[in-house]
Amino acid sequence: MPELSALTFSSPWLLTALVGLPVLWWLLRLTPPAPRRLSFPPLRLLLGLMPRQETPLRTPWWLLLLRLVLAALLIVAFAQPRFELGANRILSGPLLIAIDDGWTAAAHWESRRQALRDAMARAERAGVPVYLLTTAPRADMPALAGALSPAEALAKALALTPQPWATDRAGATAALATLSAPIDEALWLGDGVGGSAADEAFMGALTARAPLTVLRDPPGRSPLALGPGEVEAGEVGASALSLVVRRLAGEPARTLAVRATDGEGRLVARQEVTLAAGEATATTAIRLPTDLLNRIERVTLDGEASAAATLLIDERWRRRPVGLVAGGADERAQPLLGELYYLDRALAPSTDLRRGSVEELLQRPLAVLVLADVGALTAAEEGLLEAWVGKGGVLLRFAGERLAVNTDSLLPVRLRPGERSLGGAMSWTKPLALAPFPNSSPFAGLPVPGDVAVRRQVLAEPELDLPRKTWAQLADGTPLVTGAKHGAGWLVLVHTTANAEWSNLALSGLFVDMLERLIGLSRGIAGGGEDNAAELPPLKLLDGFGHDVEPAATVEPIALALLARNQVGPSHPPGYYGTQTARRALNLGPGITALTALALPPGASDYGARAETDLRAPLLVAAALLWLLDMLLALLLRGVLAVRPRAGMVLPILAASMMLATAQPAKAQENSPDAFALDALRQTSLAYVRTGVGEVDRVSEAGLQGLSLVLRERTAIEAGAPVGVDLEGDELAFFPLLYWPVAEAQTPPSPAALRRVGDYLRNGGMILFDTRDRAAASLDGASAGALKLRQLLHGLDLPPLTPVPPDHVLTKSFYLLRDFPGRWIGAVLWVEPGQGSVNDGVSSVVIGGNDYAAAWAVDDLGAPLFAAVPGGERQREMAYRFGVNLVMYALTGNYKSDQVHVPAILERLGQ
Repeated sequence: MPELSALTFSSPWLLTALVGLPVLWWLLRLTPPAPRRLSFPPLRLLLGLMPRQETPLRTPWWLLLLRLVLAALLIVAFAQPRFELGANRILSGPLLIAIDDGWTAAAHWESRRQALRDAMARAERAGVPVYLLTTAPRADMPALAGALSPAEALAKALALTPQPWATDRAGATAALATLSAPIDEALWLGDGVGGSAADEAFMGALTARAPLTVLRDPPGRSPLALGPGEVEAGEVGASALSLVVRRLAGEPARTLAVRATDGEGRLVARQEVTLAAGEATATTAIRLPTDLLNRIERVTLDGEASAAATLLIDERWRRRPVGLVAGGADERAQPLLGELYYLDRALAPSTDLRRGSVEELLQRPLAVLVLADVGALTAAEEGLLEAWVGKGGVLLRFAGERLAVNTDSLLPVRLRPGERSLGGAMSWTKPLALAPFPNSSPFAGLPVPGDVAVRRQVLAEPELDLPRKTWAQLADGTPLVTGAKHGAGWLVLVHTTANAEWSNLALSGLFVDMLERLIGLSRGIAGGGEDNAAELPPLKLLDGFGHDVEPAATVEPIALALLARNQVGPSHPPGYYGTQTARRALNLGPGITALTALALPPGASDYGARAETDLRAPLLVAAALLWLLDMLLALLLRGVLAVRPRAGMVLPILAASMMLATAQPAKAQENSPDAFALDALRQTSLAYVRTGVGEVDRVSEAGLQGLSLVLRERTAIEAGAPVGVDLEGDELAFFPLLYWPVAEAQTPPSPAALRRVGDYLRNGGMILFDTRDRAAASLDGASAGALKLRQLLHGLDLPPLTPVPPDHVLTKSFYLLRDFPGRWIGAVLWVEPGQGSVNDGVSSVVIGGNDYAAAWAVDDLGAPLFAAVPGGERQREMAYRFGVNLVMYALTGNYKSDQVHVPAILERLGQ
């Protein structure tokens, strides 16, 4: 039976006690039940001489068998048996673990970490080394690591995080080829995505090395990718951003929510999208007024934390309101010859076009104003335009016959009167082509077509800074496009017309590209044009979960060509590149055109299907039931209980009916808000925030259970069972203290939940934030826990924090303490500075990183669940003392601090 190989024991030496079962059988067989005491009244001799029930000489065989089974269950239970579902063999040699740690693993990373824990526990019981092989390329570590002890491998594996790029199984195959040591078994923690020849080769290489076990995500939980469509023009003043969601084909229907937020993390729009059953893609569109659409900087899939499900927005997907003003007559008679015809066709697909006079257009928010051959401006128009440009507007002007003779001050350069004619019957010159764009120009990197020629232009007066203002020039070096900063905005002049009268530039595709670059200036890009340089430096990047991170030293600047092709990798992770005022977004989702399922071997199983099961609890429960049955039978045999046969059948049925009858109302009422309030008001209870990560929540509950036990033993606080609260719906005011562990996979709370948390803190509540990473966990820190905490609390108005001073009340509220250890030591504890009159001077926020709940956590028997490192039980005792001080501080305020001022108070009373 291969299934028996999945059964292991943490203390197998205890099974030797099974040898003593024959001795126990002999003792039980020779020990008869106690004799029954019979009354012997003198007046009823005849009735008392014949007992109604005979006392057996020996223990009945069925009772003997029952007690032997009871003893065997206890022996096996104390040997700590564990059963791993799906395991078919016992390890006898090294274990190879291959991990798909690309972006596809981010959404369900916790299931992979649990699978790693189970695999390491199995390797530790077998005493074999472990090799770790990651399939996502990394710049800071090799793909293959080993041979490691199970403890070293577990620490290294738990430190892994998903990368914000795709896996490279060809590189993993090459790394596997360098491993010369024999492997007893290979475990592949896969993502189920692939299908290329490299993926098949990698699976073949694993199978060739050792028996292969493959784990995958369950059906319906395949990774999701979010890609952008086009910004479409809607009604007047409105636009739509289309989006595409991709997954593996053949999965059940699924409804998701798309969240669009601005640069401050505020929600701008939320749109649902439904993936039909079996479909691999779905499209949706966020339809908003143009002004709101331009505020969007990030689009994410709600509940799908990965780099591919995060879309950063830059100017390429924003619609800017652009005003058009022509200096000529009405264009409706001859539209193809009009000043605005080609401008309208070039800008309409990507902007919100508006027409009217200068005064009418400036009455509404405007990003760019285009003046096509507008020469003389009125004093009122010039004043309005100068103020508007000074606040950040972009004034784009095109030359023409009017501007050639009528100039004003709203030009980037001084112009010579008249125009220059190139070519024609009365000219010795020929039309000139464009020269390549300089690197400092907003047009840098755009290809220059050879067929674009300029026949007429207006000339700029020579001046010292003319080369710096020149963004495009003709082959002879004369400026074609000039620009200059004016206040917070820009003045830009194209020295030819916006139609085909003076050049054929308006007929080329270059005209559209140049206009898009000029429209992008409406963000206020600096004059150096940093975002248009040949290479853009990394600014703010995304990790595998789609969270903002600072660029690592291994990240390189990216060329515009690579950025345009969405080439994401270790050297160029997704994120923003450029500067704060000139940034371009590199996204992972647009480069994913389709997701294909990988053909896995028949034995592949889902994550969680191979989880270990501790059999101690069910065995001990079975032993307890048998012991109760043995006690009942012993009482029956001794005559203490005289139950009729029918009553013996009725009692268990009646007890079961009562349990069912009482269980149903409890189940119906356990989720009621009134029931929650009543339970919270019955007694003082500590509470923890449910993160949605099962292991973290279990540790939090066990930790507060252990701290509540210490409070009942050492203080006057009769703390009840700890309560897990949901920030989205539960009332927090019932609890004096909340323990909030920071979990890597925790979803940030909604704005409504953050408002509820803010009200709780302002009204006297206290929250202990535990980053659990042993770092100095202030909100300004750079540790992983601090970054996650900052993300969770984004939008919450928190007070400034400072390390706990030596004379703080937390050091003396019950015990005298100098530091505040948990499972770990070393992290700084942060509180509000000062002890004012608000909330009785009690800090509403306490932040640490020593994993306090793990130090307090106990099992059902009161035994600690985790080791305290490095101080052992002495450190655990100090952790309990810190917990007691924290609870007393939350309940009594600055009572101990007030005693410090008793001499001063008595002195004032004496006066």
